[in-house]
Amino acid sequence: MIGERLQELRKDKGLSQDDIAKILGVSHYTVSSYECNRSDPDDKSKIKLAKLFDVSIDYLIGLIDEPFSYNRSKNIISTPKNFDKDDIEKIKSYIEFLEFKKLLKNTKD
Repeated sequence: MIGERLQELRKDKGLSQDDIAKILGVSHYTVSSYECNRSDPDDKSKIKLAKLFDVSIDYLIGLIDEPFSYNRSKNIISTPKNFDKDDIEKIKSYIEFLEFKKLLKNTKD
């Protein structure tokens, strides 16, 4: 699973196998073997890849299908894939509204 994800992420970012090899300090043959699922990167390389592509290691290795950010906070909300920017802004506004309501309630108590 990591091979398909790695190849997809690499291509989406416009990087070559040589580019990834230089970042990881391995040969392009090693990167090719990762992408063909003949071998897996070590944990240190997985962390570098997750940071490079800003995805979680869980996503990278195929445990989850949602490419959450590597730098996510613990309070993350997953939205449906078909939500656009306007939908996300509405959610953010609603969260701000709920925070305001909570603040009002706390000041009354």
